[in-house]
Parts: sequence; structure tokens; C-alpha cells
Amino acid sequence: MERTGLRDHIAAAILDAAARVLAEQGETASMAAIASASGVSRATLYRYFPNREALVAGLVERVMEGLGTRIADAGVDGVPVPEGLARVTRAFLAEGREYAALVRLAEVHEHKRRMGIDEGDERISAPVRSLLARGAADGTLRPDVPEDVRFEMFTALVERALGLVIAGRMGVEEAGALATGVFLDGFRTRPA
Repeated sequence: MERTGLRDHIAAAILDAAARVLAEQGETASMAAIASASGVSRATLYRYFPNREALVAGLVERVMEGLGTRIADAGVDGVPVPEGLARVTRAFLAEGREYAALVRLAEVHEHKRRMGIDEGDERISAPVRSLLARGAADGTLRPDVPEDVRFEMFTALVERALGLVIAGRMGVEEAGALATGVFLDGFRTRPA
């Protein structure tokens, strides 16, 4: 393996371990625990990520890239709103532990603000918001609920479903179907 490939492999292994440890321990996770979980020394960890903020930045970048790609690949623009919501939910759940690690970190909110990411990367929030707006416009979802409330409720349900998946209490498909169903049941337009 060439040197750059080896560096990328080690950085990826560190980020994988960081996601696991941070998802389990949240803000209390130490750099030593992350180094141990990744199978590298603390010195090696610090060569790749000189501080906790750099590690979190690497994880944010990786998750936003992965999730943005999954959502783009889901093709939500060409399907009915309920199917689009199911696809978006599966995309979030597929990112699993890495996304959960970010959700658990309070410092991410400050980090995202510094990076100019408001309520998630635009690659993530824009398609979800567009899908929810389309649902309100076509009568699938209640139009009387403000857009930001629909978005917050949807993402909160997805995050809770992710917690169930990570805890091993539900599978991805089961948790995704439940979260999507609960959201649609609560936000579906009611007959007059």
C-alpha cells in the first residue's frame, strides 16, 4: 500500500473508532479511549488529529459527505412524498454510528456554527426540507404546521430511531419504517 493510501487507511480507522466511542460515550469519551479503540497509540492519533476539535471536524466532514451522497442517491425528487421520507430515513440510519456520534456531541453545534453549517449541511437539509414542503403543497402533509416544525419533528424521530438501531433494539428497516410511519400518521392531512 502506498504511503498516501496507508495514511488514508489509518485516518479512516481512527474515525471509525471515534464514531463508535463517541456514539457510546458522548462528550465523556477521551482521546485515549479513541486511540485504544482504533488500535493506534495516542501519539499516532495526535499526528492525524492534533486535538479533539480536529477529530470532530474530520468526523463531521465524513458524515456530511456520506449522508449527503446517500440522500442524493436516494432520488427523492422523483417519488411520492411518503416513499421519499422512507428513503431519507434509511439514508440517515445507514450512516448509523457516525451520525449518532455527532448527535451525541454538544460541541458539534458550536463546531457546525463555526463551519457555517446551519441545521446540517445543505446537501442534507435542503432535500429534506424540499420533500417536506412538497408534501405540504400536494396535500400529503398538513400545511398548517410551520415548515421548521415539520423539519424538527421529522429529524427528531429519525434520531430516536437511530438510537434504537444502535442499541440493538431494532433493525434499520424496522426502525426506519416505524419512524416514517409515526411521522406520516401525525402529519398527514386530515379529511375535512
